[in-house]
Amino acid sequence: WHFYDGLPLSIIVLDKSKPNHFYTIKLGRDLSKGQTFQAVVPSGFWFGSYICEEDYKSLEANDLDYSLVGCTVSPGFEFRDFELAKQIDLINEYPKAEKIIKKLTF
Repeated sequence: WHFYDGLPLSIIVLDKSKPNHFYTIKLGRDLSKGQTFQAVVPSGFWFGSYICEEDYKSLEANDLDYSLVGCTVSPGFEFRDFELAKQIDLINEYPKAEKIIKKLTF
């Protein structure tokens, strides 16, 4: 992942190497707040993203309301390899992340 402009973006990563564990990566330009310009999500991990709520809630009418990011995939992305997770399966595997899973899935 690469951050280019706009509001910080939270990336939630469901960690398949540790049972029921997940973590958040914050993409953005404010390094003093733990944000980073680049991040890697390991192969085979489930992930989802959203604009950081604390930054979005503090917006004024004329402020930015977007995150411009990019995602580089290696080796190349193939749609035949794409799998969309089912919400209930993720919740069963990561019950501690139920709230965020429900926010990012349907």
